[in-house]
Amino acid sequence: MGSDRHVERRTVLKAAGATAAALGLAATTGCGGGSGSGNGTVTIRYSWWGAEERAKRINRTIALFEKKYPKIKVKTDFQTYQSFWEKFQTQAAGGNPPDVFQNAVAFLRKYDKRGVLLDLKSQAQAGNLSLDQFRAGVTKVGEVDGKQLGVPVGSNTMSLVVDKKVFDKAGVRPQPGWTWDEYCKALKTIHDRTKIPGDTGYFTIMYLYDLYLRQNGRAFFTEDGLGFDQADLTEWWTDGYNRVKAGFVTDPKVVQQDMPKSSLSAGHGASEFTWDNFTVRYSAEGGSSYGLAPIPTTDGKHTGQYLASLMLSASARTAHPKEVAQFIDFMVHDPEVGTIMGYDRGILASTAQYEAFKPADEVNKEIAQYEEDTAEAGVLGTITPHPSGADTVEAAFLRIGGDLGQGRTNVADAVKQFFTESAAALQA
Repeated sequence: MGSDRHVERRTVLKAAGATAAALGLAATTGCGGGSGSGNGTVTIRYSWWGAEERAKRINRTIALFEKKYPKIKVKTDFQTYQSFWEKFQTQAAGGNPPDVFQNAVAFLRKYDKRGVLLDLKSQAQAGNLSLDQFRAGVTKVGEVDGKQLGVPVGSNTMSLVVDKKVFDKAGVRPQPGWTWDEYCKALKTIHDRTKIPGDTGYFTIMYLYDLYLRQNGRAFFTEDGLGFDQADLTEWWTDGYNRVKAGFVTDPKVVQQDMPKSSLSAGHGASEFTWDNFTVRYSAEGGSSYGLAPIPTTDGKHTGQYLASLMLSASARTAHPKEVAQFIDFMVHDPEVGTIMGYDRGILASTAQYEAFKPADEVNKEIAQYEEDTAEAGVLGTITPHPSGADTVEAAFLRIGGDLGQGRTNVADAVKQFFTESAAALQA
């Protein structure tokens, strides 16, 4: 769901800097919403963010689509997360966004407000796209003000990824319903017994702070602004900064030096809050054993969690809405597409794809089990609305929190700066 200290926003996507040609991808060219030809063939443009492995998987699924729909050709383009949105913003401002593109909840209101996104309900009503047969609650992620602005391809939820060996050595065993007090004591215990910080920097993660606020009857965002005040953030950031100074949380300077690796996989922290499907990252980067632990709670029960999702959206300016809808329908429902993509973009959203893909490796099995257990625990709520400008607010939260952790600013100034920048972003 996008942000992010999650893997999409890290430079771990270094492979995405490879050229389109190196990956056998067609360059994105032309203007307007795709193109047509004299023989009835149309071309649509499809863009996404991700790493090389995602590009390879998506290209395989496109080959399947073009085989089923020989009159529809797909031109592709992919970037790192940051580069994708920089390019997309330029394209959208120029009236030339891709016909179909990967999207996340933080951008729905922003680009709906600018008239960029196609309401896909019309195509569903025309029979070109099915909004049925999805896992419970998933399609709600793409709804804004009664419009279906995105169709989920996968779902995920926030989790705590832990270095199992370090936690075992420290004798710390997180249990469902453990509290924030118990979590904070665990950070100290891990540091005292292993000399490794217990966490890599929880206090800069907007989505985690959202869960904490939700546990206390509020949320990071309302539909048109922030759902907390300066006193709330002062408390959160003071707590985080004090734990950095005590050594219980990884020094942000070390986190920066470890990039593109995570400090968790680099052995400079024992746990990290992130989206559950990104667990595969740590196993690929690090030399330890990693697993998923429950989110700490305020009351011993409610975690504030919800299902987030990557999704496919369409341009309101596309010249080929029917073909775009058929493409989205194929990509979210076709079982073979599900077996190719696996959990690359989260736990598969449609029931057909979810049932078609059976993870064989232990990491993906654990991800699937984590979401199953979370759902069965009855703690999942609905996603917090994200107003226009949420993406800019999220980036400010990460950047300013990082500056605080490195001692470049103090808590009072950091909080003031965040609220000033947020006000400007949300009013834009």
